[in-house]
Amino acid sequence: MTEINEVAERVAARRAELDEEEKLLAGRPDAVRAEREELAVAMRVWERMHAPLDTERPSTQAETAQVGGCGALLVPHWKAGAGEAILPPDYQRLMKTVRDAGGPVRVKDVGVGLDFEVEVKGRLEPLRGKLSKLAGRGWLRKRPDGRFQTAP
Repeated sequence: MTEINEVAERVAARRAELDEEEKLLAGRPDAVRAEREELAVAMRVWERMHAPLDTERPSTQAETAQVGGCGALLVPHWKAGAGEAILPPDYQRLMKTVRDAGGPVRVKDVGVGLDFEVEVKGRLEPLRGKLSKLAGRGWLRKRPDGRFQTAP
């Protein structure tokens, strides 16, 4: 008789554990779905920021991404009083590197400052595209000789 009671107690305890796990998992599908959507958006944003120049879509409009259901400008246009903190982290590093150079800087010099393998063919093209994007949005100035400097 004792063995039957022990088994019954173990079964009841396991059922209670499973009931608790079921309660915990009940809200998970929605949370997992939402997190997957957030990851998909983050991946698209990352891919756009790291895309080589030749794969970026030519556009006269600013690129946007959907973040939390709202359109967000990846690299906003410069405005008086706007700090670099509104730029994506990679673009903030580019701005810091150009600013730290103290004057006009070549794309290759920016690559060296960021520890890129500048001798690898094509490694600098995505960087050139990002610097050009910053120049097009008013954050940097591109000189006729191809060098970049902070906008006055």
